[in-house]
Order: sequence, then structure tokens, then C-alpha cells
Amino acid sequence: MIPIKNIFYMLSYAFQVLNEQGFKSIETEKFENVADLCAAILAKGVSKQLKQGLGREYIEHSEQLSALRGRIEITESVKARTMLKRQMVCTYDEFSTNSYMNRIIKTTMGLLIRSDISKVRKKELKKLLVFFGEVDTLDPHLINWNQQYNRNNQTYRMLISICYLVIKGVLQTNSDGSVKLMDFIDEQRMCRLYEKFILEYFKKEYPQIKASASQIPWIVDDGVLEMLPIMQSDVMLEYGNQVFIIDAKYYAHNMQVQYDAYSVHSGNLYQIFTYVKNKTAELNDPEKTVSGMLLYAKTDEMTQPIGTYKMTGNIISVSTLDLDCDFAGIASQLNSVAECYLGVPA
Repeated sequence: MIPIKNIFYMLSYAFQVLNEQGFKSIETEKFENVADLCAAILAKGVSKQLKQGLGREYIEHSEQLSALRGRIEITESVKARTMLKRQMVCTYDEFSTNSYMNRIIKTTMGLLIRSDISKVRKKELKKLLVFFGEVDTLDPHLINWNQQYNRNNQTYRMLISICYLVIKGVLQTNSDGSVKLMDFIDEQRMCRLYEKFILEYFKKEYPQIKASASQIPWIVDDGVLEMLPIMQSDVMLEYGNQVFIIDAKYYAHNMQVQYDAYSVHSGNLYQIFTYVKNKTAELNDPEKTVSGMLLYAKTDEMTQPIGTYKMTGNIISVSTLDLDCDFAGIASQLNSVAECYLGVPA
């Protein structure tokens, strides 16, 4: 089990905005569960957003009007026989706070209020909901999370991400409409946070390293690339002549078992091997060294994946990251990766 405070630290790296002054007090607070932590972050973030002003967008409305406005819908007017009432069906745009992102935030706050969080947090969220009076709610199961961000709504990126984490990973709705707390954030959502945390950690703590989540091209002899899947690395670290590819894995069971024999997940090993070999072929430089690692989140199981293998000239390692310790311990483990595999001074 990951301590709740470590979830906050991981979120702080994944979303650098949490390191700003308005969120600093959260670091010292105690939380009963992850939902309570997310509620605190959302309350701080929404309060900050309200000071800047809720985002607005043009919302299309269509209604019967006596005074013409916007675009006249002739067909709809004829069908509704609005001329008998000296009206026409008009469609017009209204600049409103009832934007889709505001609806996501209001829906999430409503769910959190009905969940198992502290009374103090519920009170904070209820006060904030007053400012969302003109905003509608959404069906949590039908929310479109593929939102487009620009300079005008960039401040919403972290808020929507927290809402996603809450609705998809922390809360689930019962058949009677009440909300209960899941035992923990599920694997899929924690995996995304785990990957982003590791990448952003190296970006922040090691500016001398080029850290990215770069795509790796397939190196084919005949140039035929149709139907080949995209090779998207989780973390690629470049320092001097060293290229180190990390494939971050977050599973409830981080080893496969067959006939009581434990081994690394075969699909994971094939994946990191393919990444390393294609990256080596792409560079085609004997001075460059490419290596890779499967970095699993450590579980409570007795047997953990660990090992270093030399495969046709490239080093492939398998290791774990213990998240069930204070954050200084987590940082120390990641620092060791940079020092041992890239030769970066501590």
C-alpha cells in the first residue's frame, strides 16, 4: 500500500502546479484516504481558478423567441407552428460558464461530497459549489475526457486530471446512487500516474539529463512500416553517450507464475528488448550505449523481479521501486538509477 502522502508527492511531480504557494499547506495535512487528498487538491485548485475567473465558452441554445436572435430555424419553426404565437425558433450562442470542463468539475465535487471524506473537506466543496450555480452536471460514466487545452484554459489541465483520477480511480457509484470509496486507485490509473511521476522526477531533479517520453522508430530493411504499432517509451534518459530507456510497470502482481516457477512477464521483456534494439539501430553509433530497464512498482509479494542481463551487446535490467517508504527513500532509489546506469554524479 502506498502512503497517501506519497500519492501527493507523485502528483506534485506529475503536475508542477501543486508546488506553487497555494497548494503548499496540503503537504502538511493528514488525510484519511486518497479521495480526501484529491478533494483537498480540487478545493485549492478551484478556489484559485475562481480568483482568475471561471472559464467561459460559447454554448449553443435553441428556443422559441418573440424577438429574433441569432439564426432562424425555418424548418423547426414550421413544425412547431410558432408563427401562430408570433414567435420563431432561433439558435444563438451564449458566452457562458456552463462549459464542459466546468461541468466535469461540478460533477466531481458533487460525487466527493457524497463520499467518505472529512466534514471539513465537504464544507469547503459545498461553499465552492455556490459559484457553479449556472453549471450543469454530467453522467460520470459518459464524460468525454479528451479535452483540448490552449492558452486560455491551460489552468484547467491539472483540475481535469484530478477529476479523472477521482471519477475513474477513486470513486464508484452504487446502484442506489450513493458513492463508495474504492480500496485504492485501480492499476490502470495508478500506472499512468506512476509513469508520469518517474518522467517528471528526472526532468526536475536532473536538468543535465535529457528526459522525455519519446517514440522509437521501427528500423526495417525494406521501408515497409504499414500496420506496425507505435513504440512509445515511458521514460527515455539521455546523458553523454548513454541512452537509458525505462518501461514503468504498475501491477498488483509483478511476476508471472507457471508450475510454481516465477519469471518476468514475457510481454514486458519482449517490449523493452524491442525498444532497446530499435533505438540502437536508429542511432547506429558505436560510441552510443543504449540500455533499458523494466521498473516495477514493488508489491508485498515474497518474490520480486530483479536481474541484469546482457543481450547481444545491450544491458537489460529488471528492478522494483519501493513506494511504501518515506519520499526521501523513493528519491534515493531513483537517484541510484541515474548514478548507476547513466553515471550522473549524485
